[in-house]
Amino acid sequence: MHDPFIIALSLTTLAGLSTGIGSAIAFVTRRSNIGFLAAALGFSAGVMIYVSFVELLPTGQLALQQQFGPHLGRWLAAGGLFGGILVVLLIDWLVPAQDNPHEARLVEDAAAVDASSLQRAGLLTALALGIHNFPEGMATFMSAYTDPVVGLTIAIAIALHNIPEGISVAVPIYYATGSRRRAFWLSFLSGLAEPVGALLGFMLLRPFLTPWLLGLVLTAVAGVMLFISLDQLIPNAKKYDQGHQAVYGLVAGMAIMAVTLLLLS
Repeated sequence: MHDPFIIALSLTTLAGLSTGIGSAIAFVTRRSNIGFLAAALGFSAGVMIYVSFVELLPTGQLALQQQFGPHLGRWLAAGGLFGGILVVLLIDWLVPAQDNPHEARLVEDAAAVDASSLQRAGLLTALALGIHNFPEGMATFMSAYTDPVVGLTIAIAIALHNIPEGISVAVPIYYATGSRRRAFWLSFLSGLAEPVGALLGFMLLRPFLTPWLLGLVLTAVAGVMLFISLDQLIPNAKKYDQGHQAVYGLVAGMAIMAVTLLLLS
């Protein structure tokens, strides 16, 4: 296996398994750091939005225009962008959950909930997260496969996004069973869906991965990340915002992504 593949898979795996960090946090603290959570989710959104519009969409559109001409290339790029959004929408429709599986939850949220319903809620959340994380894994992998620097930044953003998801799996299972080990491993393993999704997607696409198809995939990846940002990250960041932490985090994410791309261009 060549280096881009190894780098991309490693970054995707690390991003996915950061759900385990969330479960570990849940066991060592009784109160959540609300300001940090809002800022971290805002930061993730800023990175994803900026890189989608400034790097992935233009790069994908250029590859499509080189193959199909300026006019058709732009149409295909727009189709790829909204196609990526549609993929995530379809997953949401086909794999419903009682609560949004990507909803950020606090460590203390489960304390007042009936323990008899918590284990089922935690298991369903773990399953739903595993399925919903497939497109995130593909997005991280393809970004890193194309450009390791961009992929590293996206992997960090996805990892920050996955930490509160790890809490949302671990806390109800721990309160229901009293087992930290079981709660940690279920939370940790739900993140494995990201590298698994990346591997499956790459194996399916690899025989056909021409420059124009890679361009189409990049526009779809941009759509996936925009949907995640607008549907999950920003609403959750504002939910726990106590001032302007969410906006500060969003601007910081965009700024760091901008400086990174400018320095390495």
